Amino acid sequence: MPWARSQEVQVCYVRVAFTEEDFAAIPAHSKAFAAVGRNGALTADSIETQTHESLQVRDEDIVVRKTRFGAFSTTDLYASLLGQGIDTLILAGISTGGVVLSTLRHAADEDYRIYVLADAIADPDPEVHRVLLEKVFPHQADIINTEDLWALSGEGRGL
Repeated sequence: MPWARSQEVQVCYVRVAFTEEDFAAIPAHSKAFAAVGRNGALTADSIETQTHESLQVRDEDIVVRKTRFGAFSTTDLYASLLGQGIDTLILAGISTGGVVLSTLRHAADEDYRIYVLADAIADPDPEVHRVLLEKVFPHQADIINTEDLWALSGEGRGL
């Protein structure tokens, strides 16, 4: 986060959380979300779905709530980024095979330049994580580490 703040990069937080209306809209056949709806998990006002205080969200940050894997599919994130003329994304988060994959694919379809922070993403399945980072993501994104961020702004060594 220090790099993004020092470079005046637009910071975005995407959290998954459901309202009663969202639960009602989940089809029973949804392999990924039917159980969430039945159990009433991840409610919009629960502590588990809030942005962690250590991230120090600022007023100028974009914060969106989603109800599916990708950051774009059930949010107004694309419109917010488009409105600011943003054409490059740096992705971090969990899970590599869910959120990161879905967000990366949608972002690539929208013609963003994409960087994935390999040391700032994770997946419960190490093999899924490895295959995505080594074989899938490089077709649509540059894979870098957090230490490489300074090179993006012309400071430090080049990528």
